[in-house]
Amino acid sequence: METRRTTVRDVRRANRASLLTDLFRGGMQSRQQLAASTALSQASVSNLIGEMIEEGLVEEAGLVGSDGGRPRVLLRVRPGFRYVVGADVAETRVLVELYDLSMSRLAAATLEHDDDPGQVAAKLLEGLARVVEEAGVEAKDVLGFGVGVPGVVEVDDGVVDSQSTGWDAVPLGAMLRAGTGVPVFVENGAKTHGQAEMWFGAGRGARHAVIIMIGTGVGAAVVMDGRSYRGANSNAGEWGHTTLIYDGDECRCGARGCLEAYIGADRIGARLAAALGVEPAPELLPRMLAAEDPAAIEVFVQTAGYLGAGIADLINLFSPERIVVGGETGTAFAARFLPEIRRAAARHALRRPYAATSIDVCQLGPDAVAMGAATLPVARLLADGGLPEPPAEPVLAFTPRQRARR
Repeated sequence: METRRTTVRDVRRANRASLLTDLFRGGMQSRQQLAASTALSQASVSNLIGEMIEEGLVEEAGLVGSDGGRPRVLLRVRPGFRYVVGADVAETRVLVELYDLSMSRLAAATLEHDDDPGQVAAKLLEGLARVVEEAGVEAKDVLGFGVGVPGVVEVDDGVVDSQSTGWDAVPLGAMLRAGTGVPVFVENGAKTHGQAEMWFGAGRGARHAVIIMIGTGVGAAVVMDGRSYRGANSNAGEWGHTTLIYDGDECRCGARGCLEAYIGADRIGARLAAALGVEPAPELLPRMLAAEDPAAIEVFVQTAGYLGAGIADLINLFSPERIVVGGETGTAFAARFLPEIRRAAARHALRRPYAATSIDVCQLGPDAVAMGAATLPVARLLADGGLPEPPAEPVLAFTPRQRARR
């Protein structure tokens, strides 16, 4: 096996990445704090931070008092150094949002689609153009365009497979790259939702966590030792398609008894409609979650049982320290029925791992998938310790005869 020697440039890049990640994830800090958290010397921190200030990547943003000494200068990643765009591809619409590097949203666009891959790609590109124009930024200053989609994603090339929506090896990444020069990142929406919650929401600070997303579809982002777990083929986290009931209700994926067939938004809505003797409608579920109708509450308690049993499986399999219930339906449902969900999980999980796991509600709003997608190019920036160095000018080699001719 060929081994690669670590160069001085590699070490410098790794040290810059460590400092930049600490600043981005930890907020404003002094040079002294960064030296302590990264275990770098004060001299290294000063030199590298000085470089990043000259590049416009980091800026001084205030002072903080110290014990008897001079005030310390606080540093932060400069919000306007570059911008990122994230998108959430939902069942009938795409949400596209543009952020600065403080993750403040500067522009947003919502566009309807009919689930045709070509139309979805066109709407995503239209949304990208809209938010760039609305925010008044230059396309060259956009670090990347992250897109969260349902289904299994080959992240290297952005190919999407989704049995539930009928997408079969759709080359979404290539379709988007054909229409823009902005770097494109495609990822499963549950995973981008999970990354947003881990960086900015209810998962923050946990090393082992599962972030659940419940909408029409059901998925999960599994984080092990601080890293997203993808599995051998990038499809780890298809929790909604684990079997809850053998040969049970038919799922959108074509199998029977999947968890999604019992806790997906449309399935809860269908049971509600049957219990209330009304026609199913999209507004029924959110409306009844705010009501006190006994028949509706019976359906919700049953749903909490299904969800709790599914969570117990996650606890028994992964032993996380934290489980966060999110997604548009999951957040609204767990906000009201979290005690019932916890009780159901306790009945089905092994006692010891359950006792070591907290079950909470997500803290981010309905744009969590888009925000998480926007962090994909940020993660690349942090890993690179800043913008990648421009490639060296090609060196042309000449034979002696060619040199003589020159």
